[in-house]
Amino acid sequence: MKVVLFCGGQGTRLREETEYRPKPLVEVGGRPILWHIMKIFAHYGINDFVLCLGYKGSNIKEYFLNYEAMNNDFTIRLGKGNQVQYHNMHGEQDFTVTLANTGLETMTGGRLKQVSKYIDDEIFMVSYGDGVANIDISSLIEFHRSHGKIATVTAVRPFSRFGVLNISDREEVVDFTEKPQTDSWASVGFFVFNRQIFNYLGGDDCILEQEPLQKLAKDGQLMVYRHHGFFYAMDTYREYKYLNELWESKNAPWKVWP
Repeated sequence: MKVVLFCGGQGTRLREETEYRPKPLVEVGGRPILWHIMKIFAHYGINDFVLCLGYKGSNIKEYFLNYEAMNNDFTIRLGKGNQVQYHNMHGEQDFTVTLANTGLETMTGGRLKQVSKYIDDEIFMVSYGDGVANIDISSLIEFHRSHGKIATVTAVRPFSRFGVLNISDREEVVDFTEKPQTDSWASVGFFVFNRQIFNYLGGDDCILEQEPLQKLAKDGQLMVYRHHGFFYAMDTYREYKYLNELWESKNAPWKVWP
């Protein structure tokens, strides 16, 4: 099974880090958040990735082209008979990564449509290059196979951005809750799709999260997998700092691999 990861956005709300590199390469604990996401999927035996590149996509290509040298000790012979011998084995030996330029301004649906030529399985996964979670991927896929619909979206109950007041008729604050978890559910990616999803996608201006998913819902072809555990997206500098603090404290819930 393949996983398509959206890695083309400009990350404008994280300009402190994305001015010089794409958001998927912003580091958490000394490793790109993209690496963390790929390790989550690989823990469940899924290590075939298709990366949809856009903003500073060449940086991501360079990261993988140099992966062996940067993650191994090696001996290099210089000159006409140049040769490189790697001396140890990193933990990503079996990863297969397809890097596809999908355009600087292309929307998510358009990016997915462009990489359809690299997807030959009936079922595949799609997610974003900036969100980590401790989702049970095997359970998610099993759920998708069980209902027989075209699409499954993973959802979590988000936390409110603000503290919530319970106010009496006399304008007294009866209770105050600091950023409580809401009762609604929000999409966090970690999609599972059948190939029929490509029939719902348009051109480069197609936004997956709008018309395609709306039409799937209208057609009764969109199911939700409710995740009650950890999920966090790195969209701002504050969120970048929080994820790094979790990692440094050795309390990163998304680290499901050994």
